[in-house]
Amino acid sequence: MNLPCYITITQARSLLADMGVELSERQLKRAAEPDHNGHRRLPFFRDPIDGRLKIEKGTLVRLYRQLQIEAERNTQN
Repeated sequence: MNLPCYITITQARSLLADMGVELSERQLKRAAEPDHNGHRRLPFFRDPIDGRLKIEKGTLVRLYRQLQIEAERNTQN
């Protein structure tokens, strides 16, 4: 069983850069901020201990992989 690995916005930005997804700090912060309905574009949550936004590393990678798979399916006929 793999234990979850929670990362901060800065670490998420670095992980995405390693995957070839270059985002500015502001772009990632906007994806982590709740919209007017309280929904976030990425599933970040506020850590109850230190108050920083965090996301599970595997979830972030899985979301990008899922989007890639959907894009590939949309191009195949």
